[in-house]
Amino acid sequence: MSDVGAGPAVPVLREPAHRVSPRAIGFWTVSALLGDAAVVVAALVAWLVVPDVPGWAGLVVLLLGLLAAAHVVLMPRIRYRVHRWEVTDTAVHTRAGWLGRESRIAPLSRVQTVDSRQGALMRVFGLASITVTTASAAGPITVDCLDAATAREVVARLTAITSATAGDAT
Repeated sequence: MSDVGAGPAVPVLREPAHRVSPRAIGFWTVSALLGDAAVVVAALVAWLVVPDVPGWAGLVVLLLGLLAAAHVVLMPRIRYRVHRWEVTDTAVHTRAGWLGRESRIAPLSRVQTVDSRQGALMRVFGLASITVTTASAAGPITVDCLDAATAREVVARLTAITSATAGDAT
C-alpha cells in the first residue's frame, strides 16, 4: 500500500500576476453590442417581414433581446475579472474565459514567434493583443486587450528573452 503523502511536494499553480487593461471592459462591451445588435435586429426584421410567422416568435425575439442585453452588460465585467497574464524569464502564463476558464503556460524555450495585433476598434480603445506561437499542438497563446504600450514592451521583452535562448523551439 502506498502513502499518498510521500514523495516530493507538488507545487501549487498560482494565477498570473497581471490583469488586462481596464479599457478592455469598454472594448468588450462595444464589441458585444455590435455583434448582438446585428443578431437581434436580423431576428426582429425576420419576425416583422416574413409572412405567417407564429405569434410566439415575437416572444423568441424578445427573449433574444434580453439575453443579448445581459451578455453586453455581464460578459465584459466577468472577462475582466478572469483574464490575467504574466511573462517570466522562463514562461508565458495566461488565464482567460468568462463562462469556461482556460489556463495556458508555455516555456519560453518553446516560443517560435511573437505577434501583436491591433484592430480598428482596439486602436480606438488604445489596446493591443499579443500572440505567442509555440511548438505545441494546443496552438498559440493569446493575451487580449493589453494597453498598447504594455503590449509593445511585452513583445520586446519576449523577443529579447527568446533570441537569447539556445535551440530551435521545436
